[in-house]
Amino acid sequence: MESYLNIDHVSIDFPTANGPFRALDKVNIQINKGEFVSIIGHSGCGKSTVMNIVGGLYQATEGGVILQGKEVNEPGPDRAIVFQNHALFPWLTCYQNVELAVKSVFGKTRNRQQIRDWTLHNLELVHMTHAKDKLPAEISGGMKQRIGIARALAMEPKVLLMDEPFGALDALTRAHLQDSLMEIQADLNNTVIMITHDVDEAVLLSDKIVMMTNGPAATIGEILQVDLPRPRQRLALADNPDYNHYRSEVIKFLHQRHARKAA
Repeated sequence: MESYLNIDHVSIDFPTANGPFRALDKVNIQINKGEFVSIIGHSGCGKSTVMNIVGGLYQATEGGVILQGKEVNEPGPDRAIVFQNHALFPWLTCYQNVELAVKSVFGKTRNRQQIRDWTLHNLELVHMTHAKDKLPAEISGGMKQRIGIARALAMEPKVLLMDEPFGALDALTRAHLQDSLMEIQADLNNTVIMITHDVDEAVLLSDKIVMMTNGPAATIGEILQVDLPRPRQRLALADNPDYNHYRSEVIKFLHQRHARKAA
């Protein structure tokens, strides 16, 4: 069976005064429809570079990205990105921030009522209808991130790309958003690629975890398949031997890479 998203032998060089710098080298990942994939590794290992190539923001020097049989070579609404910094328009309300994304994709194919209904539906998905008329400055960091996720989902992307979306949040808010994300993904069966530094987050959310080697010329060290049944409850998983096995595998990989880097 052909994979839904194929990151095929992707390498990228950046120009420097001393000649080309190879940031990624022959990165290969096959992702199926509805899979949740986390990419983890030490700072500077090229995680965000992989995401930017999938998002069409960077062009690979070698290899390429195929989404549903079509080559990715520019940004498009079939791939929506949620950044660590929510990047909401401060002068627009929460509703208007999401509505703007809906209009950009469906402005010519849906009437005013359909746009309104779809905007409200996506605010509902992230439990934010109560704050729809507030400006970003009037809500918390976690709520802003919910609006960022609603805006991305409203575009009905084939792939949702998340670059450390919960990295700036406190532990409790982060846990609530992780739970919401699991609910949404169970509901929509959407394909998600998330960059994270958090081992527990990666194991809790993912179907597979892609572990990157250190740069330069970073590549994939290991891909760990996470066979934990869904829905997943974080408290129940704390004593689950499989969960703890996956967790220790990722920590061991990261520790070995760190030791090698320090040496």
